[in-house]
Amino acid sequence: MTSTTDGTTSGGSGNTWGPTFDPYDNTPELIPLREAARAGDWPAVRAYCEGLGSAARLTTASSMLADVPGVENFLERAAAERPADPLARTLLAERYIHIGWDIRSSARAQHVSRDQFVQFHDWLRRAEQILIEVCAEHPSYAPAWTARLKTVRGLQLGQAEARRRYDRLRAHHPHHYRAQTQLLQQLCPKWSGSWEAAHAFARECATAAPDGSVSGALVAIVHIEHALDLDGGHKAAYMRSPSVHHDLRNAAQVSVLHPAHRPDWDSVGAHNAFAFAFSFGGHLADAAAHFAALGDRATDDPWDCMPDKKAAFLRYRKAALDTRGGGIR
Repeated sequence: MTSTTDGTTSGGSGNTWGPTFDPYDNTPELIPLREAARAGDWPAVRAYCEGLGSAARLTTASSMLADVPGVENFLERAAAERPADPLARTLLAERYIHIGWDIRSSARAQHVSRDQFVQFHDWLRRAEQILIEVCAEHPSYAPAWTARLKTVRGLQLGQAEARRRYDRLRAHHPHHYRAQTQLLQQLCPKWSGSWEAAHAFARECATAAPDGSVSGALVAIVHIEHALDLDGGHKAAYMRSPSVHHDLRNAAQVSVLHPAHRPDWDSVGAHNAFAFAFSFGGHLADAAAHFAALGDRATDDPWDCMPDKKAAFLRYRKAALDTRGGGIR
């Protein structure tokens, strides 16, 4: 990979210049899953998922596969043919959830039409019925419980029910990052939560997790969410505050910057959260380590909040790396 004078890089997955937001470029180990899904090859999908070896990776794969158009066709057949298999049913439910959220869109509720809500809730209820059965039969199955943290939010079943579902998962998987990010969304004011609850949960997860865990990135995520909820110039001012800067530095040091951290599929998203949070607050020297770890690997969240996410990533990355001499290491 070759550094350029503006901090961009060349090479990799056919990407000529600058960052890629394609999760398969960022996690090429997942490409065989996507190809099997596109081909409607259920045996290959099942073999891939069964070989992952961790609840965290299986949950990631389940979410990624849900984004492949048309997979519901072969997953419906697989679920019918293997009614006792939690994998086929959970993957199908995840796909239904994805279809529903696509219809709803990411807009705030006041900008979503009644027809969109009707279709959205219909798809989520279909997923929920499947997941209720899976979780009853397989109470430690992390992908299903994580998916139910999406349906509980979309169906507006309330904070207590969301907490109950998370606690059921946490009993078996105490530091499950993707489940934590889902509950964190539920705890934000836009989903009838509060900033006090959201910040407390992020701190709790970061503190309880082993050193080197990606759970520390929840602190960055909740500060970004809080900042974006403010008006105009208050957004950057919030991120510049000494208390937020202190929180971010501590969280980064115990998570992805800790010597015990072992990069995994969730590391890319965690580094992007820290890189954005530090950059948005003007703490460029702190952002540099995260951009150096990322190279060209960007994620839609949180960069989607910028008018031009690619330009923002490049601008912030160059400014951050310039604090340590420039270039990608």
